Amino acid sequence: MMLHDLLPTVPPVRFQGSWDVEVSHLAYDSRVVRPGALFFALPGTKNDGTRFVDEAIRRGACAVVVPPGTSVLPEVTAVYSPTPRRLLGICADRFYQQPSRHLTMVGVTGTSGKTTTTYLVESIWREMGWSPGVIGTINYRYRERTLPAPFTTPEAVELQELLATMRGEQVSHVVMEVSSHALVQDRVHGCRWDGALFTNLGRDHLDFHTDMEDYFAAKSRLFFDELAASDKPRRFAAINADDPWGGRLLSQAIPGRVVTYGLQPGVTISAREVEKSFQGLRGILRIASEEVPFSSVLIGEPHLYNILAASSIAYALGVPAEVIAAGIGRCAGVPGRLEAVAVGQPFGVLVDYAHKPDAIEKTLRSVRQLTRGRLLTVFGCGGDRDRGKRPLMGEAAGRLSDVVILTSDNPRTEDPLHILAEAEPGLIQSGMKKVDDPATLGDLTQGYTVMADRRGAIQAALAGARPGDVVVIAGKGHEDYQIIGTTKSHFDDREEARSYLAPIYSETRPHSRG
Repeated sequence: MMLHDLLPTVPPVRFQGSWDVEVSHLAYDSRVVRPGALFFALPGTKNDGTRFVDEAIRRGACAVVVPPGTSVLPEVTAVYSPTPRRLLGICADRFYQQPSRHLTMVGVTGTSGKTTTTYLVESIWREMGWSPGVIGTINYRYRERTLPAPFTTPEAVELQELLATMRGEQVSHVVMEVSSHALVQDRVHGCRWDGALFTNLGRDHLDFHTDMEDYFAAKSRLFFDELAASDKPRRFAAINADDPWGGRLLSQAIPGRVVTYGLQPGVTISAREVEKSFQGLRGILRIASEEVPFSSVLIGEPHLYNILAASSIAYALGVPAEVIAAGIGRCAGVPGRLEAVAVGQPFGVLVDYAHKPDAIEKTLRSVRQLTRGRLLTVFGCGGDRDRGKRPLMGEAAGRLSDVVILTSDNPRTEDPLHILAEAEPGLIQSGMKKVDDPATLGDLTQGYTVMADRRGAIQAALAGARPGDVVVIAGKGHEDYQIIGTTKSHFDDREEARSYLAPIYSETRPHSRG
């Protein structure tokens, strides 16, 4: 494709050299540049892309996109842009023949619930006879193909290439988790959206955002920047009206039709007579003026909100109520989202991805309501991330659990003991007393202990569980690795729990999930 076909005329860009050069591919990493590349020198938190312009040219880049004021040899074609990331989104869209124009595109943003919502939407769309594609935290998938997900939301080049592939494989509808990082970095700029959904907002990523207002502003960009720029004729926004930040969104002029969901009166999508158990959820789904029974294997109130969120998207796209309910029922669960581990033990074991204060709060409150015995929680806090949330997570875990084992999550390059020391004051604030010997957990009514070794912490919780108890292993969910220092090793909470329990309990023994 010719360079002049990739560049927008509005906003104008300053230019050096010839527009009439042929571009073979787009690159923002100089190490993958091949002859004919259009290289984008992107700003970064660790590396500035302008440092690698010369390397990209040596490798054969036919042109470079750089910030104004960057020195580029006069014989090299250069595009000067104050927003190179935004321009990358536009160029990637054009290079891959504007795939989102031919797909029904829905973005899901918020702090919690994005992944489960996309699984439910996928199931409903399948029930409708549509061909879904999903882009999110666990993986990217379409037409029985599953690809690893290095990012929740891919960079613009990979995203548009993936959308083009999906289009070529006759995918009709795409639902995508859209992270705040992706919105700030314009990764989804250039996509033409049919709809956008907001789940909720809780403290997270404050190592990247300056504060909660900045975090909210980033999430809002999906609605007031990206959805607003879409030329799709039936754009819609679906908003969780029960969330205070959702209320903030609803107080503004949102582009397109607005669908609300929640458990308060007056919303578009709601539910009543909901029964919650460790076998799942069932009740009556109210979709506008219609009501339909639903049941799901998903556990707890957070998943009820995810069901309402997915129903909102489906309703906005014209899916009949009975099809929505059938699709919800066919969703077999989501990896690492209150996922049960059952090998015949007389107590429940649930693995969950909750790794932020709001998520810990919602998960444990939901499980607490269903637990006959004690609630034992294993959790940790990630290293090289927002340190301010560590005591908040500790306080929530201590307040809502009977027994807590504070352990490592992904320490990364931080000292694991330092991370534990920053989370422990929250447990103390909750009123919990520390127990030094994990072997006494089986007799403990209330208290916490600290074990840096995650495998040991999981085993201690399982060893201490009594019939009727529930063990929640929180923080990593679907992840099958642990990062200590710069080393990424295989580690899966579900595997750890199963491998400990299986030799003790018979697979054929009757099992109670709580």
